[in-house]
Amino acid sequence: MMKTYLSIIRNCKVAQRWSFSHATRCALSPSPSFWNCKRLMVRRLCTDIPTEDRNYYITTPIFYVNAAPHIGHLYSAVTADFLHRYKILQGFNSRFVTGTDEHGLKIQQAANAAGQDPLRFCTKVSERFKYLFKSCHISYTDYIRTTEERHRCAVEHFWTVLQSKGFIYKGNYEGWYSTQDESFLTPSQVGDAKDSSGKEIKISLESGHKVEWMKEENYMFRLSEFRSRLQEWLEGNPRAVQPERFHRAVLQWLQEDLPDLSVSRQRSRLQWGIPVPGDLDQTIYVWLDALVNYLTVAGYPDSHSQWWRAAHHVVGKDILKFHAIYWPAFLLAADLPLPQTIHVHSHWTVGGKKMSKSLGNVVDPLERSQRFTIDGMRYFLLRQGVPDTDCDYDDDKVVKLLNAELTDSLGGLLNRCTAPSLNPAQVYPHFCSDSFPSQGTVAHKGRAVDEDYHMLDAVRALPAVVEQHYDSVQVYKALEAINRCVRQTNGFVQRHTPWKLGSGDGMDQLWLDTILHVSLECLRMYGTLLQPIVPQIADKLLSRLGVKPEEKSWAALDFLVKYQGKDCPFEGRALGPDTGVLFNRLERPNAEKGKPKKAKKATKVKS
Repeated sequence: MMKTYLSIIRNCKVAQRWSFSHATRCALSPSPSFWNCKRLMVRRLCTDIPTEDRNYYITTPIFYVNAAPHIGHLYSAVTADFLHRYKILQGFNSRFVTGTDEHGLKIQQAANAAGQDPLRFCTKVSERFKYLFKSCHISYTDYIRTTEERHRCAVEHFWTVLQSKGFIYKGNYEGWYSTQDESFLTPSQVGDAKDSSGKEIKISLESGHKVEWMKEENYMFRLSEFRSRLQEWLEGNPRAVQPERFHRAVLQWLQEDLPDLSVSRQRSRLQWGIPVPGDLDQTIYVWLDALVNYLTVAGYPDSHSQWWRAAHHVVGKDILKFHAIYWPAFLLAADLPLPQTIHVHSHWTVGGKKMSKSLGNVVDPLERSQRFTIDGMRYFLLRQGVPDTDCDYDDDKVVKLLNAELTDSLGGLLNRCTAPSLNPAQVYPHFCSDSFPSQGTVAHKGRAVDEDYHMLDAVRALPAVVEQHYDSVQVYKALEAINRCVRQTNGFVQRHTPWKLGSGDGMDQLWLDTILHVSLECLRMYGTLLQPIVPQIADKLLSRLGVKPEEKSWAALDFLVKYQGKDCPFEGRALGPDTGVLFNRLERPNAEKGKPKKAKKATKVKS
């Protein structure tokens, strides 16, 4: 029996060499699989760009410290963190900044109401954000607070530049102002409403917050001069603001005239902020102050160009106007490059309603990440978050999704394919091309069926599909593509019932090894692609497969090279230690309460 087994292995190696040379000839008449390979080659060649162009600078908004962090703040941070990790996997030198916005009238009022010094108040809340992000493995490289001295210096210099170029002048501002939004509004943005006591008030039509009429002497920025240049920038760069819906929205805003923008407040009304250079009676407008944080971390004004030319922002849709109109106008006025991309996301609601303290529906991200695990929350937010549409949060939805996709589908596949009953030697099994021949390359038919070849095509094309969606931050589409392939791989294993093979028959043993080899190769692809999303789970999966740290990069996404007639570095390698299930099953928070629990059989591999 052993002689038969060894001779079959030798025959498989001959078939692999023949298959590879035949595949080379087939390239003269391109097939779909050839074009998949060509796209992969083009993608990799595109990454071989000069070192100075390998920098990537990603930012979250800096979060306002007037309240504790909620799930929307974590979503912004996880989105930017995913991009940072993804670019590092691709070989980029990535820098990732987050932090807190600590000036403005709202902070001044909140600190007074709490009976605290404003800086102490800010520090307390800022530390909560920092703790949340560190607890949720947000791998930022810099954390900025607008109360820092380095930021004050950057803002003062930026103001001086704008003023020296004639874009800031002193004048009288008269109009509507929302303290809660720290925003000036035009008459068309204001509507009538009644407060809780029935009193007639004016509100922002966008946010619903109360506005007040303000009339005072302050400094103005010549925003009106930049309307046409902003239009040219957006029309010439259709991906400058993503998704497309928000790009169109900004262009629509620019159809109307842009009034000059008030960029300071009288110090008598707003003490908590950076004073206007040379005029201690005025305080710099909180949004001009806050937006400059992106330059501060890049090294402005001394040595910022290395990073600033590679800037990408992640923002919520509620602050799109500030980032896609005000900020680019400020940068144009200062003769600085505009951001490469502004990635915009929508909001998280609860029961279809905006989260608020008064409704008692604010979702605590720290508590949920402890309940559903850090990677579980990261996966849910990026899997369910659709950037151009508001998404509804529900605990039961979290449990159902994670159990289905991480526990049952991905975790079940890993458990099956690494089980000692199927793989007693605990190694990465060998692949035999006699059992799974390249289509049309051998005279006899192997054991693979059409559905198996469809699965190979899907998994081979997966990195390019995922990369496209990752680049456009349509992460939910990438995760749907991965999950679809995971389901196909589970179908492949179920279809061929490897637990019924290997009972002393050499051919059966080769087919069993081939099934496991193909399945582990699929799992290796999924684990590599999922690293930016669920770093702990992906690392656990790849480590179980025996993948070394240097083999976890984007460049290592060569799928099933034995099928192509090449040597596989994993073949015959010992698997990593079994550290338990990939993702523990979660209990449904509400549906299971009060119901008698049924005994649930543990998932076992058939033997």
